[in-house]
Amino acid sequence: RKVMALSAQVADERERPFVTGPSRSVREVLDLVRRVAGLDATVLILGESGTGKDLVASAIHDNSARTAKPFVAINCGGIPENLLERELFGYMKGSFTGACADHAGLCEVARGGTIFLDEIAELPVILQVKLLRVVQEKAVRRIGGSDDIKVDVRIVSATNQDLQKKVKQGEFREDLYFRLNVIPIHIPPLRKRREDIPLLAQ
Repeated sequence: RKVMALSAQVADERERPFVTGPSRSVREVLDLVRRVAGLDATVLILGESGTGKDLVASAIHDNSARTAKPFVAINCGGIPENLLERELFGYMKGSFTGACADHAGLCEVARGGTIFLDEIAELPVILQVKLLRVVQEKAVRRIGGSDDIKVDVRIVSATNQDLQKKVKQGEFREDLYFRLNVIPIHIPPLRKRREDIPLLAQ
């Protein structure tokens, strides 16, 4: 399946980072991906920038029972707070200036599939509360709406930051952290798996 192709990949036409090589640490990551893909638990991918967290998230989805449904990715650190809320949870017509029609958020768009929340550590605290509700109750309420919308979606998140430290500093909700960190996957940086360099160079 696609996770096998991931382990053999030596180039990417979009020039994205990828995880490949003969090292034991990479084999362990790929083996973990195979094992967790069939589960429906939340996954937290940890690793430095450029280690291929997005490809691991995609591999989990591609090897799961949700593979025929959408895989929706969003960078929580690259969108202003007010726009991020609209993108994630959607809004109702007339809920704010410029809201000319009802708009489904990405949590709805990904229904039946997987939503990948990259840079989850950057999610504002006020939005962490709404995300916690999605994780716990599988439901979302659009901005300006009064009805709950059921969303069957698997959440995979990623960060290059120390979330436990952010929890202690009051910057990340502890209850959300434990909900997202059901299955952690650590991706080692290239400097700790130098035996992979020849394959990457090729």
